Amino acid sequence: MQALNAQFLVSNSTVKSCPPADLPEYAFIGRSNVGKSSLINMLVGQRKLAKTSGTPGKTQLINHFVIQQSWYLVDLPGYGFAKVSKTQRSSWTKMIKDYLEQRQNLVCLFVLLDVRLEPQKIDLEFMQWVGKNGLPFVMVFTKADKLSATKADQQVAAYKRTMLKHWAELPPYFVTSSESGRGREEILEFIQNLNQEYRNKP
Repeated sequence: MQALNAQFLVSNSTVKSCPPADLPEYAFIGRSNVGKSSLINMLVGQRKLAKTSGTPGKTQLINHFVIQQSWYLVDLPGYGFAKVSKTQRSSWTKMIKDYLEQRQNLVCLFVLLDVRLEPQKIDLEFMQWVGKNGLPFVMVFTKADKLSATKADQQVAAYKRTMLKHWAELPPYFVTSSESGRGREEILEFIQNLNQEYRNKP
């Protein structure tokens, strides 16, 4: 697996303090313990770029990384079951929503979903909010190596059926494994194509 030129840039608690919006940007978010940091490390081909932890809620700030000197990867705090106070959780929620609503160069949001689980209410509600706000996003199913290929396909199909009860059209989706590298090339090609479109905009 070829490593990308990926460097940590800065962490911030407010969108106003984020780096200049001069490059296309892709943000990653998901329920706590969904494997976000492991996925980011897999994508860039570096084991320790994003901090991984067995404790949900490790990511607490808006973390910017610059990739290939041509685009930003953003690691956002997880949502859900992190053992933090209501005040801290409320602060994270405001920080995330401010970022998503105000960041002008955000090209796409990657919403991570644990493929082992049935559709979770918190994930469905978050994606509904994203959709209502007109934010482009894709679904990324994680931890596919924990299931057989058949079972993983069944889980994805179940999610699609649930989504289609409320959505006329489904967003793109990827099935990934941080252990095997599954989905890496597909996601990087997807980002590369969006980068090209971003640069060609008038």
